[in-house]
Parts: sequence; C-alpha cells; structure tokens
Amino acid sequence: MRYQVVLAVVVVAIVAVAIGYFVGTATVPPPKTVTITTTVATPTTITTTVTTTTTIIKAPEKLKVAFIYVGPIGDYGWTHAHDVGRRYITNLFKDYIDTTYVESVEEPKVYDVIKKLIGEGYKLIFTTSFGFMDGTLKAAQEFPNVIFFHCSGYKRWDNMGTYFADFYQLYYLNGLMAGALTKSGKVGYVAAHPIPEVIRHINAFALGVKEVNPDAKVYVRWI
Repeated sequence: MRYQVVLAVVVVAIVAVAIGYFVGTATVPPPKTVTITTTVATPTTITTTVTTTTTIIKAPEKLKVAFIYVGPIGDYGWTHAHDVGRRYITNLFKDYIDTTYVESVEEPKVYDVIKKLIGEGYKLIFTTSFGFMDGTLKAAQEFPNVIFFHCSGYKRWDNMGTYFADFYQLYYLNGLMAGALTKSGKVGYVAAHPIPEVIRHINAFALGVKEVNPDAKVYVRWI
C-alpha cells in the first residue's frame, strides 16, 4: 500500500506539470470594428461605430501519456503500484489526458516499445524500471519533442527526468525496529538487484539497526 500511495503522488505531480506545459492557451483576435449607418426621415444621417472584441477559447488537445511496465499489472507489487497511479491521474485529469500502458516489457526491448508509442502520438512517456534507463535515454536524444520520465535511474537529458520516492527513510525505520528486536545481534536482509535504489535501502536499514544496537551485524543475501 505504501508504494501505491507514494507512486501515485509522484505521478500526479509530474503529469500536472506536463499538462500545464502542453495545453494550449486562449487565443484573442484583434478587435473588430462595425460601422452602422442609420438614415432618418429628415435629411440627417446618424453614423454609429461599434467596436466588438471576440475571445476565442481554444479547446485543449488531450495530452497522450504512456506507461511502460516491466511486469504485469496484476503482480500486486511494483507494476501494480504504478498502474494505480496511472488510473488515478486518468480519472483526475480526464479532460486533459488520455493514458495507456504496455506491460511485461523486456528491458532490452524498451526502446522499440517507446518508438511505437511515439508513432501513435504519445508525448509523455514513463518508463518504470531501472533497466529501462539506457533505452529511455536513447529515445530522449532522438525525440526531443517528447518528454520522458524514468523511475529510479540516474541518467538525464534535456527532455528526460528521473523520479523516485525517499523510500530509504522507511527502511531506516525498519532498521530501528529490527535492531531493537533482535536477540542474537544478527539481522538478515534479503536484497534483489545491486542497483542504486536497493543499495540505498540496505544502507539506510543498516544505519537504523546500528542506531539502536551498535554491536549488531547486518547480513545481506542477494536473490
């Protein structure tokens, strides 16, 4: 649940900014002058000049937003949390955006998926796995008029940003609890992949353990 809430907030903030960037503004044409000539029974002519200004409000074209997922939306984990955010903004900004997603994308194939989405008119693309980083960067360099946001990476471009929540703070709190509860002085940590976000979480967890139990040791096992 915490992943769902945090990721939804992050995605909402990013999309709100993007909408402001892409949506057109009102167009005001120059004033129009109309001359009305009225002839009365007597030999007197009255000429009245009326200046009218018409404001034409341009209906905003909906921004097409795409999400690329590394797993299925039914995993009730990482991908599911992102899709909760996607569905939330789709409803929140329904007058301004249309969204789609592509699930279970193999990381080496993300560039091809991005190109297909761009061909379909998508202007804002979220790539939601660390392994999508290089493919996203390549696409950003090739398509400067499309905006990209990559989750958990560190490479950026003029039209490519990165985002991630401060989850390390939660892991620090977990470490505090683990350090306080251990009776053996040994704490285990099961980690996924040795990428920056995971290493941050391990370090934060270990710092939490040490804060309350300086003699405890943290053992990391990779899966």
